[in-house]
Amino acid sequence: MIRFEILVCLVATMIVSAILTPFVRKLAFKIGAVDKPNVRRVNKIPMPTMGGLAIFISYTVGTTVLYLMHQFPSRIFFALLGGELIIIATGIIDDIYELKPRQKMLGITLAALEVYFIGGIRMTTFTFPLLGLIHFQWLSLPVTLLWILAITNAVNLIDGLDGLATGVSIISLTTMGIIGLFFLNANMFVSLLIFTLVAAMMGFLPYNFFPARIYLGDTGSLFIGFMTAVFSLFGLKNVTLISVGIPVMILGVPITDTVYAMIRRILNKKPISQADKHHLHHRLMQLGLTHRQTVMVIYGIALIFSFISLLYPISSIWGSVLLTIGLLLGLELFVEAIGLAGDNRQPLLDWIKRTVARLTSKTNH
Repeated sequence: MIRFEILVCLVATMIVSAILTPFVRKLAFKIGAVDKPNVRRVNKIPMPTMGGLAIFISYTVGTTVLYLMHQFPSRIFFALLGGELIIIATGIIDDIYELKPRQKMLGITLAALEVYFIGGIRMTTFTFPLLGLIHFQWLSLPVTLLWILAITNAVNLIDGLDGLATGVSIISLTTMGIIGLFFLNANMFVSLLIFTLVAAMMGFLPYNFFPARIYLGDTGSLFIGFMTAVFSLFGLKNVTLISVGIPVMILGVPITDTVYAMIRRILNKKPISQADKHHLHHRLMQLGLTHRQTVMVIYGIALIFSFISLLYPISSIWGSVLLTIGLLLGLELFVEAIGLAGDNRQPLLDWIKRTVARLTSKTNH
C-alpha cells in the first residue's frame, strides 16, 4: 500500500469517528451509560459516557475495511481483536452498572491473557547491564500481565477532565508510532495500527474537549489504555533498559499520576483503590487554573515527556542516564510544588531549603 492510500485511510477513520460519536452519545442516554454529578465529578449535569465505543468502531473499520485484514499477520490481528472485544465489553458494563475494581481488573486480565496466549504478544527476555541476556521463562506471563494491567489502569485513572485522557493519549501514541517507525525497526503494521487509533481519537476529541458533550467513559479509557500497553509490547519483546524506558517516558503523565496516587494513599493509610480528589488535574485546578488551562498544561507536560522519549533512541547510554536523572529531579520538584504526594510532603524541596540555609549561614559568618 502506498503512502497516499494510508493517509486517505487515516483521514477516513477520523471522519468515521466524528460521524459515529453523536450516535453513540444518543445510545449512551438510552441504555443508561450516564455520568451523574457527585462530589468526585467535575460535571454539573448528567453526561453520556461510553464515547470509547465510537473510537473502537472507527478503529476497527479502519483496520479491517479500509486497510483490509491481509495487511496484518492474521494470528496477531484476531488475537488483538479478541482482547479488544473483552475490554470494550468490560467498559460498557462498567459505564452502565459501575463495576467494582476487582471486577474491572478481571476483565483487563482476561483480555491480557487472550493476547498473551492467542497472539503470543509478551515480554520474553531482559538485557541487564553487566549481567547480559536473561530469559523470563515462566516469569514472562506475570511480567506481561503486570505491564498491561499497570498501563491500562494508568490511562484509566487520568480520565478526569474533558479531553484530558484523549489528548494525552493522542500525544503519547503518536510519539510511540514515530519511534516504532523510525527507531525500533518494528513491523510497519504496528505503526499503522497505532496511527489508526490516533486518527479515531482525533475524530472523537472535538466532542470530548471542554466543554464536553460526551465522555470517554471506561469503555474508552480502558480500551485506549489496553491498546497502548499492547502496542508498547511489540517493542518490548526483548527488553533492555532503554527499550522499557521509552514507553515509560512516553506515558510519563498517567504513570506519574498513578505512582503518586499510590504513594499518597499508602502514606495516608488508605486503600490503594480508594478514589480521591488529589490527582494531577485536581491539584492544578485547586491552585487556581481553569478547566481548560489545566488540560492544556497537562498536554504540555505530555509533550515534554514525548520530546525526551524521542531523544532516547539517538542518545548514548550515559546520555540516556543523564536525561533520566534530570527528568526525575525536575518531576519530583514539580510534584512537590503542587502537592501531588500530599500536603507538607516535600522531602527534596525541604532538603534544598536546608542546604541553602546552611550555605548562606556559613557565608554570613
